[in-house]
Amino acid sequence: MHIEIALDVNDAPGMIAFWSAVLGYDVEDEGRFDAPDRVYWSLVDPAGRGPRLVIQRVPEPVTAKPRIHIDVHELDIETAAARAVELGATRIDDEPVTEVGAAWIRLEDPEGNVFCIVQERRP
Repeated sequence: MHIEIALDVNDAPGMIAFWSAVLGYDVEDEGRFDAPDRVYWSLVDPAGRGPRLVIQRVPEPVTAKPRIHIDVHELDIETAAARAVELGATRIDDEPVTEVGAAWIRLEDPEGNVFCIVQERRP
């Protein structure tokens, strides 16, 4: 079994560029990237560890906060959040949220999808 995460977007090229940069993922099958009728693209972890992120072009904009979001675990959450902002994200929290021994920063991607940069905890 494996898990894929599907993300609805309006601007597929822009969101592919954003998410592949944030995650360090590769676009799978780039040869069809510019097909005008294409709806789905896959971003994959080149190390083969993370889940595939499926970018799905849809006509409607984000209208409400979804009940699922992406957590990106990083050793340095401030640096990772600053990089995401440079790539087009909007930071929601001025300071990291800390609860139950964890810390994270909430952001919105360029289309308003909420995601978190989470402090990676290594044993």
